[in-house]
Amino acid sequence: MKRIKNPWADKEGYDCFGCAPGNPIGLKMQFYEDGDEVVSTWKPGTHHQGWIDTLHGGIIATLVDETAAWVITRKMQTTGMTIRLNMQYRRPIMTNAGCVTVRARIDKKMRNFVTIAVDVLDGEEKVCVQGEVVYCTFGPDRAREMGFLGCELED
Repeated sequence: MKRIKNPWADKEGYDCFGCAPGNPIGLKMQFYEDGDEVVSTWKPGTHHQGWIDTLHGGIIATLVDETAAWVITRKMQTTGMTIRLNMQYRRPIMTNAGCVTVRARIDKKMRNFVTIAVDVLDGEEKVCVQGEVVYCTFGPDRAREMGFLGCELED
């Protein structure tokens, strides 16, 4: 696995809740390429809970949505926007049971619409949530307008 460079890390005004390293209340997610997948591991804290020691479903949805966005950024080399997010919460994720792993991959493409399959695994590597994200990808001109110039791997 190789770490994906954040193409917006030095962009003025960049403060993404999911992935900006300098956002004081953000998740500070980092991403890696593993074959056809984009992977993120993330450690929840007690302030990410819904019920006692249980990861909040909205935070889980953010993990799914953010990882899907990075699939578009790295694998499609563009930007876009989520147009549909479907989640199946199969079992709770405990905030005190280690790191969460999010694995995402392209499931299908049709014109500029990309469906991304996402699995969220708990600290025991059990699949707890499955997501499907449909993304509308932007053309190169629109992506450039948003400051996107490409997404590379670290050396």
